Formats: sequence, C-alpha cells, structure tokens
Amino acid sequence: MHVIFVEPGFPYNQREFVRGLHEAGAAVTGIGEAPLEALDHDLRSWMVGYEHVSSVCNERALYDAVRRVQSRGWVDRMESTVEAHTMFAAKVRESCGIPGTTVQTSFLCRDKPAMKEALRQADIPCAMSTGANSPSEVRDFIDEVGYPVIIKPRDGAGAAGTFRVDDDAGLQQALADSGVDRGASVAVEEFIEGHEGFYDTISVDGKVVHEFISHYYPNVLQAMRTRWISPQIVATNRIDAGSYDEVKLMGRKVIEALGIGTSATHMEWFFGPKGLKFSEIGCRPPGVGAWDLYCASNELDLYSEWGHAIANGCGNGKPTRRYAAGHVTLRPEGDGVISGYTGVDELRADWGAHITDSHFPPPGSPTQPVEAGYMANAWVRLRHADYDTLVSMLDKVGENVKVHVR
Repeated sequence: MHVIFVEPGFPYNQREFVRGLHEAGAAVTGIGEAPLEALDHDLRSWMVGYEHVSSVCNERALYDAVRRVQSRGWVDRMESTVEAHTMFAAKVRESCGIPGTTVQTSFLCRDKPAMKEALRQADIPCAMSTGANSPSEVRDFIDEVGYPVIIKPRDGAGAAGTFRVDDDAGLQQALADSGVDRGASVAVEEFIEGHEGFYDTISVDGKVVHEFISHYYPNVLQAMRTRWISPQIVATNRIDAGSYDEVKLMGRKVIEALGIGTSATHMEWFFGPKGLKFSEIGCRPPGVGAWDLYCASNELDLYSEWGHAIANGCGNGKPTRRYAAGHVTLRPEGDGVISGYTGVDELRADWGAHITDSHFPPPGSPTQPVEAGYMANAWVRLRHADYDTLVSMLDKVGENVKVHVR
C-alpha cells in the first residue's frame, strides 16, 4: 500500500498520522510546505519520499506534485487530515484517479447550507438554514424563522467568524463583521438551544470501526467569546450507555447520506428542548488534540488505528473505555505578556497521577486572544475512571490555576 499524505509537517500532530500509516505497513510519500531538511529525523524515516510545494492549498502545485509521485510508481491512496486541505486533496485525488473521499462528499462536508439540505433529505434532524449572499437574503431568512440566528462562514471550522444575532441592531453589526454587506457568502441558521457535543469516528467502507463522544462545557460560541470562562472538552467513557444510542445512530446515517467511505469524521450535535439536532461534520479528525484525549482515555493508539483503516481496511485494537479524559483551557487575566502562574504546584501535587499532559508557556510569552481557541495560552488534560469526578476536577483546575500577565 502506497499512500500520499498531504502536509506531514504542520501542525505538529500531523506527524502522528504519518507514523500511524508507517506502523500499519504503508509506504508513505509526503507532500508539504516545509523543506525536507526542516522535518525531524523520525518523521523523515517514516516516509519513502517527499515533495516540497509552495502551498498544499495551491491546486496546481499539489496536482503536479502528485503526478511526480505517480510517475515513480503506483499510488493507492491520498489522505489529508486538515480541514483547509480536504477540498484541494479531493480535487487532485479525482483528477489523478486515486481512490478516496470524492469532491462531492468533500463539498457536502464543508459547505454548511448544502450539507444540511442533503441531511434533511435523509430525514436527519438539523437546524433550519440557508446560504446567503446579501443582507436582503439574510433578512428574508430571519423573517421566516425569527431571532436568534447564527451567521457563519459556509466552510468555516469551530467558532471562527461565527456570530449569534438576537435583534436588528445585532444583525447590522453581524452583516458588517461577516462581510455579507460587501458580498461575502455565508451560512445562516436557526439558533438551536441546548447542550453541545461531538461524535467522532473512523469508518471503513462506510462502516464505523471506532467511535467516541465528547462534550463541550460550555457551548463553543460562549466559550470562545468569554474570557473568564475556563472552557472544557470532556471525552466520555460511558459511550456504550443506552443514552448515546440516538447520537450514534444519527452519526451513522450522516456517514451514509454524505457518501463517506474510509475516513475519520468529526460531527457536532446539540441536544435540548427540540431534541437531538445535527450541527455539522468534517470529513477528517477533530482538532484541538481530541484524538490525544481518546488515546489517553482508551489506552489505544488511535493514529495507528487510523493508519490500519487506511492501509488495511480494518481496525487493529479495541478501546478500553477505562477512563474519561478532559481538557481545560486556562485564560490569562488579560492581553499582554505572561508573568507567571499560581496554583500549578498544588495541581501537580494533588492530581499529578491524573495529568496526561499540559502546556504552560514560559513567563515572557505573549498571550493569545480568547478567540484563538482551546489550545491557546495554557491548558491541562486529566483522566479519571469516573466521568463526574473528572468534571469536578476540571472545574477546580479552572478555578484555582491562574495565568498572570503584565
């Protein structure tokens, strides 16, 4: 099995996918934006070849690189795991006759209005939505569904560029901030009240071989707009409880409806007064290091499992579900330069055995804004056999560990 992997060098955990493919027995050729000599020794050793391009989001450059690889031998698969790369990889994959996720599936997994229309046709419950290219189209949708609504990029990820609009004054601001009043095309959606979580899978030929469920505390939009909150992502070890059956069934229906074959997926959902509602999907692994939580909580190398799915069409191990695992983001008091921390020594003394990893930028490091996300500034990850105990621990970390600035 010869697999082309798009962008093995950045972000850092991209190298783990290459390792997973290598350990599954695949010969891997990388295509990336860094010179080969800039990659670390282990990463270079896991690849049989490498093509340096100016940008993997330059379709022509990516196509030419793939053709060079094909001129040297047969290519079985071409994989990408970063949201921004998936459509470019799909277009080149099809142009070069390589099996894998199609352009149509990639489009449906990125364009939110088209995604939701396809899912509604498959009887999958999701928010009312539309695509809009002008302020008048946004207003027409609001006249139909009422406030509040969400305005966000058609192909965005996370809460970047996302606005909740509650009234006419907020709409004017959102139209300006989103660029709709200057011709930008956006997704406009009914606001769904409820708890937010995500369902992640690895599928082979459309069949789920690994699945995981995580929760956001609080929901993403609130977490990414509110400095005092220390937001959490918590991966449950109770996924086999009957209460999650509806989520898992919905996820399988989404995979079938969108024509997803052998791939990782990341699906967001809400549960509230209107029941379970599907939010959106990425045909790739989740961000913010969620797979590392799954590895720690399930005593399973998920990168290797993904490699086996791609290279061998099967999983190679089973998750233990022994632990729940969680991530808590620690926000600085304000913007500036980090001067130090309090509460870290106590954290390590009390719960050191439960810490799987952590990140504390050294004093003197510039802070990143709240909107930079869950991996910005400082964070801690813990695991515990009991889900509720873990959530309590994460709460206390968020309350007691402080990031000071000057």
